[in-house]
Amino acid sequence: MRIAVVGGGPGGLYFAALAKQLDPGAVVDVWERNAADDTFGFGVVFSDETLGGIEHADSGIHEAMAAEFARWDDIDVHYRGKVITSGGHGFAALARVRLLQMLQQRCADLGIAVRYLTTAPPTEQLSAEYDLVVAADGVNSAIRTAYADAFQPSIRTHDCRYMWLGTDLVFDAFRFQVQPTPHGVMQVHGYPYDAHGSTFIVEMHERVWRAAGFDRFADRAFQPGESDHESIERIGEIFADMLGGHRLIANNSRWLSFATVTTAHWSHRNIVLLGDAAHTAHFSIGSGTKLAMEDALALAACLHENPDIRSALAAYETERRPVVASTQRAAAASLRWFEDLGRYTDQEPLQFAFNLLTRSRRVTYDNLKLRDPEFVAEVNGDATPPMFRPFRLRGLTLKNRVIVSPMDMYSAQDGMPNDFHLVHLGSKALGGAGLVMTEMVCVSPNGRITPGCTGMYSEEQEAQWRRIVDFVHAQSTAAIGLQLGHSGRKGSTKLMWDGIDEPLPEGNWPVVGPSPLPYKPGVNQVPHELTASELEALKREFVTAAERGARAGFDLLELHCAHGYLLSSFLSPLANQRTDEYGGTLENRLRFPLEVFDAVRAIWPTERPITVRVSATDWAPGGVDGTESVEIARAFATHGADAIDVSTGQVTATEQPEYGRSYQTPYADRIRHEADIATIAVGAISSYDDVNSILLAGRADLCALGRTHLYDPQWTLHAAAEQDYAGPGGAWPAPFRAGARKPASGRTDGPRPRLELIREGVEETAHARWRPGG
Repeated sequence: MRIAVVGGGPGGLYFAALAKQLDPGAVVDVWERNAADDTFGFGVVFSDETLGGIEHADSGIHEAMAAEFARWDDIDVHYRGKVITSGGHGFAALARVRLLQMLQQRCADLGIAVRYLTTAPPTEQLSAEYDLVVAADGVNSAIRTAYADAFQPSIRTHDCRYMWLGTDLVFDAFRFQVQPTPHGVMQVHGYPYDAHGSTFIVEMHERVWRAAGFDRFADRAFQPGESDHESIERIGEIFADMLGGHRLIANNSRWLSFATVTTAHWSHRNIVLLGDAAHTAHFSIGSGTKLAMEDALALAACLHENPDIRSALAAYETERRPVVASTQRAAAASLRWFEDLGRYTDQEPLQFAFNLLTRSRRVTYDNLKLRDPEFVAEVNGDATPPMFRPFRLRGLTLKNRVIVSPMDMYSAQDGMPNDFHLVHLGSKALGGAGLVMTEMVCVSPNGRITPGCTGMYSEEQEAQWRRIVDFVHAQSTAAIGLQLGHSGRKGSTKLMWDGIDEPLPEGNWPVVGPSPLPYKPGVNQVPHELTASELEALKREFVTAAERGARAGFDLLELHCAHGYLLSSFLSPLANQRTDEYGGTLENRLRFPLEVFDAVRAIWPTERPITVRVSATDWAPGGVDGTESVEIARAFATHGADAIDVSTGQVTATEQPEYGRSYQTPYADRIRHEADIATIAVGAISSYDDVNSILLAGRADLCALGRTHLYDPQWTLHAAAEQDYAGPGGAWPAPFRAGARKPASGRTDGPRPRLELIREGVEETAHARWRPGG
């Protein structure tokens, strides 16, 4: 086999060496446009997991690397004049130039031709002359650009500026330095890479960068390889106390904006992308070189294990893409956290450090308990897991922070709740949650989503709901909440399992909305545009339903302003294109939902809380986004809302959500800190470890879980048993107490062990679209 590798960085060289070892008869040629001793950057970081894969694949390379590693277990967070240390993290770093030299020597030993200071021949020529062309030419890949139609790259730049520097100050741990300045907060990511130096990455938001005047230096034209010495001098002044007289070292060091690269396809004919040419992940999780070398390992193995190039490239992409996607999701969460670092500078040092360490959602409460139990105990304050601490909303004290999320059951007839709802909600209340929420209870027959949705528009319905509420209060210590809503333009549809959002085959009722825009053009009904008098009538329907809910004894009311239903559709410019006082500006789009809220708050008992569920983003251009959702939350808070239940999407059928672990939590986090109101986090929260991590980091005040409670109605009780917690927030009902011990098989929840070898498995998968109902 003849293989051409374009790019002599760690990924390209490592692949070349592995491919040659697996097929000694192969011809492997490498082109590198820079000199052999050119290297940009300083140190590269490896986790224990990555090193295990390298050792398994090439013990010689691993031994050479291990002999020169700078190793550390501690992460030091320098914040507000204090140093918070967390241990047990297990990282190693190596000077980038030494890694390249080791890989260069390995290639030389194997007889691989590496052409330095040489531009590769045209890719079409290489493709014709070689069996395989590997594009390892970095984030600005010329090959990816030349074949953009085939690879379909997407490149997104972000809001922080950073500069990669070195220093002769040798840190004794990974160091995060949070530096307040008159211009805003700046941060340093620092770590040792040998006995003589450390990597020193300075980063700040674009607005801080401009306020500090760094944009003046960046405007000048730099020669290739030249560093921005004016900025470096200024950085040295800002971080003088940290450096303690040590110098900063430049190496092609200039201000950069991180670019996240994704590609729809990694191969085209016999051309394949590797490392940064195919994908990037933010440096704050130390993954660029790691991902490139893991790609190299997988690609070499797939070539060895498959009968031809085509099947090998398909296997490579199938194997690596989910792992890379998982890493990119974690990196994106970490990147956003640092972009928004200024949001958290009011947190106390211990909570801030925990928040920082768990920012990517890969390191969690339980992970940290295993690594450094003393640190977690100090952050937590006592032995009570965060999820089992009580929480007060107005006159209601919840025994713990777990909510059974509203979920449409589609099991009513003529809007009437029945024995199914009694068992469904009753079992969840007996399962230990602090608050159990009804599905979206509709305020009128025409306000139902489907014929199976419940209502609160008759005396009979009120009586049936009273029966359920009385059971919950008599048989459990849970509170029960009523979610009120109107389907709007998404009404008159089939039961979810018969065809989600599809109109009924017969017996449809008319739907309404702020504008005559159907949810799915050509599929759903065109809604009637509501007049001012009709809006007033709808407001009275909400008030009447709330009055019934208060008489039925519900502890809490939630106004449903999310998921594209009526009040949500007023908030979104994608559904509301009115030109009167109820459309246009956000102030006008908020008008009707706030009028409904005010009317309901006026009659709802003063001591009982009201929450509001919102879609914090429409996941579509031109719709509500994170910034606007903060203003929406702030408006409801001003009008007396006690908490915001932060969901996303389902407002437009053209949405493109970014699914992933706890993927909606960042919106709850932002609203909590910027709108200064309690929030409920929802969405792909499936373990008590997630809940504890979210709460202890201060990203939300409560967590609502849906499908998790369908899988296990006693989920909260089981979480208490798994965590050896027997306090009041996790107390088992007397009839269940005999089953409160952990099963002999041990834990069934919490962190799963990481796989030892890079090529085995995937950490997480994207969540399929579903409708949580409420």
